[in-house]
Amino acid sequence: MSTGTNSSNPIVIVGGGLAGAKTAEGLREKGFTGPVTLIAGESVAPYERPPLSKEFLASTKALPDFTVHDEAWYRDNNIDLRLGVRATTLDTAAHSVELDDGSSVRYSSLVLATGSTSARPPIPGSDADGVYYLRTVAEADALLQTFGEGKRLAIIGGGWIGLEVAAGARNAGTEVTVVEAADQPLQAALGTEIGAAFAELHRAHGVDLKTNCKVAAITVADGKATGIKLENGETIAADAVLVAVGARSETAVAENGGLQIVDGGVATDAGLRTSAPDVYAVGDIAAAEHPVLGTRVRTEHWANALNQPATAVANILGGNDEYSRMPYFFTDQYDLGMEYRGHTAGETSVVTRGDVPGREFLAFWVSSDGIVQAGMNVNIWDAGDDIAALLAARNPVDPAKLADSSVPLADLV
Repeated sequence: MSTGTNSSNPIVIVGGGLAGAKTAEGLREKGFTGPVTLIAGESVAPYERPPLSKEFLASTKALPDFTVHDEAWYRDNNIDLRLGVRATTLDTAAHSVELDDGSSVRYSSLVLATGSTSARPPIPGSDADGVYYLRTVAEADALLQTFGEGKRLAIIGGGWIGLEVAAGARNAGTEVTVVEAADQPLQAALGTEIGAAFAELHRAHGVDLKTNCKVAAITVADGKATGIKLENGETIAADAVLVAVGARSETAVAENGGLQIVDGGVATDAGLRTSAPDVYAVGDIAAAEHPVLGTRVRTEHWANALNQPATAVANILGGNDEYSRMPYFFTDQYDLGMEYRGHTAGETSVVTRGDVPGREFLAFWVSSDGIVQAGMNVNIWDAGDDIAALLAARNPVDPAKLADSSVPLADLV
């Protein structure tokens, strides 16, 4: 069903993050004048998530700085922004969504942009006061209050969120311990060698990073967390505990509506259409067929939330677009800035060029047939376009030349 650019057919967006806001923005920018409703579970206008573990914890940005549009923008653009309300039930046959305030909304096209939430493993003591998770601005604000000289923070999980929070906490003078079950932090994402570089970075900045350690419990006294106990019997004292062991996509509404769920997300085609007519999925939850990579990809990255809505909007309005951008994310930790592009599938080897110990290098994930599947630039800011071109070309590359800084990347495309 095509709504047309001047249709009175209503479009409903479920999700109050960047993806939901960009969908609403895209509809108006493309000339759609019909009713648009945006259902946002939090009590504040949609905002971007990455600053929560970066600039917000560094106190260099406040919520208005990363709010996509203020509430006045939604009023001015005649968008029905419903704050503090969540979708509960999806009836795809009736083209209707029920909300937790007892109301319901009908749609001609529906965009699911429900995002992710923090994974909450069943760790004993995790329900105590002083145990934190990080997904919302309210949670980030509460966590920020635990930072400062003389305060102790224990972080369970050495992934992106855990390490970014560790950096922010150390910069504020907090004593930080990070506990990671794998051999190195970020090992699942980057491998052992690159993970070791991040481990050295954090240890150099005073983080007590414990790898190959598993948490048995969060210790509690008088209802408040006092630290964590490891399976080896060691106890780590802390004034606050952050659980940062990954995220899970919010697919409950999609599942309730009978949509196909794969890879922990909502299955879509390359145009972000789900298995139900007139229903689209964007952002963290979209497990989308990728026309270049030839596989289904679901990533919890800011870039998808930013860019996928344009594809969904184009197709709602009668187009036949495909989302073909390569996955992209970035991190900032202390004096290290990094960008990562691409998506790995199957066995890969890591090829580096530059100064890995000095944290100024490039890294590439290469398949057995020499195809560069992903690339990362660390504190090198003029290589991004060349890495993107290398990924897009998908030509076999000689690993020796890839590792040789004297060979321009452009010559390998």
